[in-house]
Amino acid sequence: MTLIVVPVRYPLSEHSAATLREAITISENRNAELTVLHVDLYQNSRTVTRTDLKRAVESEFGELTDTRYVIRQGFLLEETILEEIVGENADLVVIGSKQAGRWRRMVRKLRSDPDIGDYLRGELDCSVVTVTADGATSE
Repeated sequence: MTLIVVPVRYPLSEHSAATLREAITISENRNAELTVLHVDLYQNSRTVTRTDLKRAVESEFGELTDTRYVIRQGFLLEETILEEIVGENADLVVIGSKQAGRWRRMVRKLRSDPDIGDYLRGELDCSVVTVTADGATSE
């Protein structure tokens, strides 16, 4: 079965909700499993539980089938997300354009002017969909 990973903020921001909406649509169209991921940054000293995340998502979108809610802790948001994607062997990642921008800056430190979608596809062997705040997508 196809696995889709979608990193989101908690509480859900407008941009996270748009990204999640697209991930849900894709997962329904592909009959895929969905992993909703939130990263608690150690330096923020805030603890979010799986139950908190699930309630927030379900209050916005209703009950979702074939959906897993994951909370990871880390110092670097992008690195923790990448670890989850690799660890789960995801087939597709749906990220917000803001997240893509952060990854682009991180990768730019390692390579000159990378295309983040190409980089992630090459490194992760999965598809990447980027969603803007207004819900527009690019793959």
